[in-house]
Amino acid sequence: MHIDVAICLPRESETVALVRSAVGETLRTFGVEPDCVEDIRLAVSEACTNVVDHAGTDDEYEVQVHVDQDTCVIDVRNTGSGFDAAELEGVPADPLSARGRGVAIMRAVMDNVGFHSEAESGTIVHLVRALQVRADSPIGRLRRSTSPCSE
Repeated sequence: MHIDVAICLPRESETVALVRSAVGETLRTFGVEPDCVEDIRLAVSEACTNVVDHAGTDDEYEVQVHVDQDTCVIDVRNTGSGFDAAELEGVPADPLSARGRGVAIMRAVMDNVGFHSEAESGTIVHLVRALQVRADSPIGRLRRSTSPCSE
């Protein structure tokens, strides 16, 4: 089983909820455990919010979602001036600010979070999470299957 979806969205705050809902409903439909779904929804929400709040003047951004029977991979892409992702390593959020916790949250709930950013090319936020699924779910049954489609 493979699900591949790419969504191009206007850089507007309302689109964050749309992406969060689409990702959540897809994962729930295929039997991903609720806590896992919520962690992924939270991370994609943070990544999209960062695009809406910090990306350049481009009018659109793209969210690519790949789900197989073991893993969910999400890439959030935008064009713009980019930033030095290495500067975020080990930097705690300001405890007096209501902002600045998105990267830390993504890292806390995902198995892998990566950033690729280049000046004038934009930024890709790469999120990876192993899926916990119900045994009786479509993904759970595929995991037990030996059919050629499960590979």
